[in-house]
Amino acid sequence: MPGEIHAYLDERKAIVHTEEDRRLVGNAAYEAPSEDILTDALLSLYLGKNVLLKGPTGSGKTKLAEHVSALYNLPMHSVNCSTDLDAEALLGFKTLIHDEQGRSQIIFVPGPITKAMTNGHLLYIDEINMAKPETLPLINGVLDHRRSITNPFTGEVLTAHANFRVVAAINEGYIGTVPLNEALKNRFVTIEVPYLQGDVLFQLLKSRSKLRDEKLLRTFVKLSADMLSLIEMGQLPDEAGSIRALLDACDLAAYIPPIRAITRAIADKLEDERERAAVLNIAETFV
Repeated sequence: MPGEIHAYLDERKAIVHTEEDRRLVGNAAYEAPSEDILTDALLSLYLGKNVLLKGPTGSGKTKLAEHVSALYNLPMHSVNCSTDLDAEALLGFKTLIHDEQGRSQIIFVPGPITKAMTNGHLLYIDEINMAKPETLPLINGVLDHRRSITNPFTGEVLTAHANFRVVAAINEGYIGTVPLNEALKNRFVTIEVPYLQGDVLFQLLKSRSKLRDEKLLRTFVKLSADMLSLIEMGQLPDEAGSIRALLDACDLAAYIPPIRAITRAIADKLEDERERAAVLNIAETFV
């Protein structure tokens, strides 16, 4: 990583936040499959680029965003996209309040984008391709060189603080998702976030799960590798390879038989009977 970024991160560490902002700073708990992933994300944000994290469910995209938030000491505001996402969920809304004298007034309650832009924080847009195509163009100006938006509720032109940064995440090909249009994609630097494998995965399971049997932990790493092979061949859905699910299985396996743990944490989450059987067939060859 370039020395200037190291120096910048050191400067950021010295910033003292309010208690509320401090609670919004993420945890530095992401384990990268390769050092390039974290380095490129940090470099892109340092240069003022928007970063799009692209990868399957459970590969650690949100963890990576939180990790960046921690390293940059930037409070993180999150937008969870869905078909119901609208301008109010992004920017904020007007509401009626009453003061101590009983007088009524309408105030604007800022949303995650407004807060992040105003305060120079990190904005995390999760599952950005779940939003309706007509919703996201609202923030095109936020994501390009203008770094500004006209608030439709107040008429105010909001220009982002210099420290404002944007990270988004995408799961491609999932039910309910829509392809990002070219205008939106061109506003991001894209970083692939694959599943962890091998020794890196072993170290993560060892450090974060309740399972202490290293031989059994290695078995779970092999199980993950075989499931990823079936995912690549289209015989299992992406969620079968989720690191979260694998950690759940390891935690359970500290107390119950491994096959039962795998059934509860991984196999039974799958809707197709053949997929559930495939996971258990792999598991039975190892445990």
